[in-house]
Amino acid sequence: MQVSNRAAVHCLIAYGATACTDLTGFGLLGHTLELARGARLVARLEWSRLPLIDGVRALAEQGFVTGASARNWASYGDKVSLAIDRPDDRVLLTDPQTSGGLLVACEPAAVDRVLEVFRAEGFAAAAVVGRLDAGTAQVRVLP
Repeated sequence: MQVSNRAAVHCLIAYGATACTDLTGFGLLGHTLELARGARLVARLEWSRLPLIDGVRALAEQGFVTGASARNWASYGDKVSLAIDRPDDRVLLTDPQTSGGLLVACEPAAVDRVLEVFRAEGFAAAAVVGRLDAGTAQVRVLP
């Protein structure tokens, strides 16, 4: 919420993003599933690559989570496969945000340039967090 997503539009147009969504009410998992369904692909997220805000895991462990996280999981959890060790991490993946980050799909050849532009526009935490592969519309979270 510290940087407007508006600056990202130019990058998306210039480098041919094939899909983009802001991570709001359905959390990262819900919006990734939406992207996978639209593309008719399986989305693979890598937990170790997700840029988390410092201290957020400790807050989740202490029970500082939203009720919407549980409701989100109940609505789409059957389409998600989690291979992560800590149960509290699931709530971070389903946590709804207001003006959350962006989830962008682009061609592999454009990744480096897209990251460069995003970072230049103030998105220091921009990162590749997964990939889309052939398969049924679902999300798999890998360690």
